[in-house]
Amino acid sequence: MVVGIGADGWDGLSPAARQAVSGSRVLMGSQRQLDLVPGEFERVAWPSPLVPALPALFEKYRDVCVLASGDPMFHGIGTTLVRLLGDRVHVVPHPSSVSLACARLGWALNEVEVVSLVARSADLLRPVLTPGRRVLVLGGDPETVTAMAGEITVLEQLGGPAERVYPWSGQDSDPLCVIAIEYGGSALSRVPGLPDDVYESDGQLTKREVRAISLSRLAPLPGQLLWDVGAGSGSIAIEWARTHPTCRAIAVEQSAERAERIAGNAASLGVPGVEVHIGRAPEVLEGLEKPDAIFIGGGVTVPGLLQACWDALASGGRLVVNAVTLESEAVVAQWYARLGGDLVRIAVNRGSPVGKFTGWRPHMPVTTWSVTK
Repeated sequence: MVVGIGADGWDGLSPAARQAVSGSRVLMGSQRQLDLVPGEFERVAWPSPLVPALPALFEKYRDVCVLASGDPMFHGIGTTLVRLLGDRVHVVPHPSSVSLACARLGWALNEVEVVSLVARSADLLRPVLTPGRRVLVLGGDPETVTAMAGEITVLEQLGGPAERVYPWSGQDSDPLCVIAIEYGGSALSRVPGLPDDVYESDGQLTKREVRAISLSRLAPLPGQLLWDVGAGSGSIAIEWARTHPTCRAIAVEQSAERAERIAGNAASLGVPGVEVHIGRAPEVLEGLEKPDAIFIGGGVTVPGLLQACWDALASGGRLVVNAVTLESEAVVAQWYARLGGDLVRIAVNRGSPVGKFTGWRPHMPVTTWSVTK
């Protein structure tokens, strides 16, 4: 049994929730949650780290009621327990802090972006800060959020006797708070093809126009995983991950210096979860989680690389390869003849000054091969 509880404690529980708690022998939860419930129970406070300890806890104890903040299935322990215990878990929800915050602010819940920063990097906030957007942040530090988003409102102890709602101006805040943002600053689009100058690079960067075309062929979908092989500055992996919060990417790069640069670019562009693996492909690919799509931006002439990538894809997986040199084009041509797909030559010319006038300066043409397995 998992029961949601708010800052109003026992008094705020529904009859069904009270019955679920009272009918249990063991209460589990944080010490703060356990202190909200009166009565004679065996009380077990969560250990740290929590998740590795859960299987042993539920082997040891029976007739357990787990207390969770608000709605247990909204960024809560309920989702973890369902993954662990399946249909043995029965959930009695309580209004979430997000529902209460929207009620206090007069915001439409379905129009609000919610970001949890509980044990997560504040950089995750960056992609959602778009002009006119309303955002609620869970578990964030007001000072850090203000530095990124400007003026904020803090909502403390929602639903409890100590509830406070106020514009933050540097004062101490209760850890049990929600941060509300109405963002009015500038932002970068989530559409692939960000300006080249948002990346730190040593020149190993898939240029903006080619990047947009390559990502359209990779076709990111929520929840899917990309391998970016020969990642350079990490732009393909980063813009794949930016398309949706559940899109994941692994960037593979043999240069430690470039790998460090990829991590920095990923954080500054709001996707710190991009994994960076240092090593030479195809050897470094062994043991990685199998991808839904693979991009090869460099190293296609390395013996065995293309075959290893093709073998790693499941049916329906997408492979996109960019080639610039004659040697890499020759490899691509052989594979295209064998497997088919689409072969496109991309020629980009950018306007630049020629004396007092403007002329075209060509970039090296790129051959893009894309194929679905």
